[in-house]
Amino acid sequence: MPYAQVNGQNIYFEDSGGSGPALVFSHGLLMDCSMFAPQVAALKSQYRCIVWDERGHGQTATGECAPFSYYDSANDLAALLAHLGIKQAVLAGMSQGGYLSLRCALTHPAIVRALILIDTQAMPEDPAKMPGYQAMLQDWASNGLSEQTAATIETIILGEQWAGAAAWRAKWKKAAPADFLQSFQTLGMRDDISDKVGQITVPALVIHGDIDRAIELPRAQAMATAMPNAQVVVVPGAGHASNLTHPDAVNPAIQTFLASLKP
Repeated sequence: MPYAQVNGQNIYFEDSGGSGPALVFSHGLLMDCSMFAPQVAALKSQYRCIVWDERGHGQTATGECAPFSYYDSANDLAALLAHLGIKQAVLAGMSQGGYLSLRCALTHPAIVRALILIDTQAMPEDPAKMPGYQAMLQDWASNGLSEQTAATIETIILGEQWAGAAAWRAKWKKAAPADFLQSFQTLGMRDDISDKVGQITVPALVIHGDIDRAIELPRAQAMATAMPNAQVVVVPGAGHASNLTHPDAVNPAIQTFLASLKP
């Protein structure tokens, strides 16, 4: 299996290869790199598609995740690209993946060709939602993943009765408490970069489901407004993981955006 030893981490990644422009996809909380399978399938004939598992997730997870920030994750992403010999890439990030992609654009601007920001935001989490999330994850850590908690997480991330949800429930049941609790702490403690994203001048595509319960659409629209070269695509009927549940709407938007980028 392909791993990159970077920043004291053993980062799992998959690389479609090829000579096309590089795209690197960063997943959301409680997800892993496989959530971008619909995008890789659609784009790999024209682009070099890289997906990876972030700290505390997927095949990078250790079961004992140490404290980290999204700036650490941004450094992981930059180091992974260096490991692969990629000087510049389009960064595509969903939710948490968007948080680290934005911070990568701020701290490693030379490696960022453009941004694709999927169901994400520049603001911190809505404080009204955090106690409920915290209680749910603590119960999961202490008592195992109940059907009620699994159903709630499924609805938040994947929407109502999405056909592929069972596979993700199975993955969540195997997750180690230290990994998801630390990852959630990182999410909850991140800084507000709303006043900094205006510094990001590369082209940006903001994609957002119109019924995203985790991050309401106005938050994504505010981020796009603050960025000097951003456009917004709203996905009707999509929730938080719009790229996974609604690829027929998301993939054409991504393809159109990528085609608009100057060589």
